[in-house]
Amino acid sequence: MWLGKLIGGILGYALFRHWLGALAGIMIGHWFDNGRARVRLMASRYRRVHETFFRTTFRVMGHVSKADGQVSQAEIRAANAVMDHMQLSDDQRERAIAAFREGKSPDFDIDAEIDAFRQVCRGQPQLIRVFLEIQLQAAMADDQVDEREREVLLGIAQRLGIAEAEYERLEALLAGGHRRANAQETEADKLQEAYRELGVDPEADQSELKRAYRRLMSEHHPDKLMSRGMPEEMINVAKERTQAIQAAYETIKRARGLS
Repeated sequence: MWLGKLIGGILGYALFRHWLGALAGIMIGHWFDNGRARVRLMASRYRRVHETFFRTTFRVMGHVSKADGQVSQAEIRAANAVMDHMQLSDDQRERAIAAFREGKSPDFDIDAEIDAFRQVCRGQPQLIRVFLEIQLQAAMADDQVDEREREVLLGIAQRLGIAEAEYERLEALLAGGHRRANAQETEADKLQEAYRELGVDPEADQSELKRAYRRLMSEHHPDKLMSRGMPEEMINVAKERTQAIQAAYETIKRARGLS
């Protein structure tokens, strides 16, 4: 924290041959030192968010999978499918599996884990929302979310500061997406799901529709999430959500005859 001041003072005196020059150099060096300190702090915080997001994702996934008392083969396959989808390297997969096992341990403290995660991600609701989306998608990978899993996931959401109504909306939204991937839909079904995707009423006017679309696109923008510490290997989740949001918006515009 003093190197910039020292160099600035020496250069200031060398240039102006006066103590005022040295003082000006020290002040410039002080600003430089503060800037370096902020950069280091931001880098440290980024690494902390990155590591915590990765570890907590798979720990919580393991905990939720054991919500009904035991981890089924379907749930193990679901966890592996999530890892495959994230295209984890061998080292990352080993870390993910270790975290998953920690999460399904009988003495795992889910409340402490979620509290620590929320503290690390404070002021960044986008990361918290995407984290919950990942947990819901993992729970739906075996085609169902049983009552005990739903109870645990709702508890996690509320501890993260997400209201029950918002959790239910998000679960319904992702369940709709899961159904679309496994079944044929009518145009009316697609339009209904599109409004649900954007979280707006079919009677919403164009300005409200556009605001909802822009807000959701901003919340799930992959570059923004990565800049806030979301692991790059998990960014596919955000990309898929932006694609779904974009598709929903286009579906509604076509139905309304808008270009």
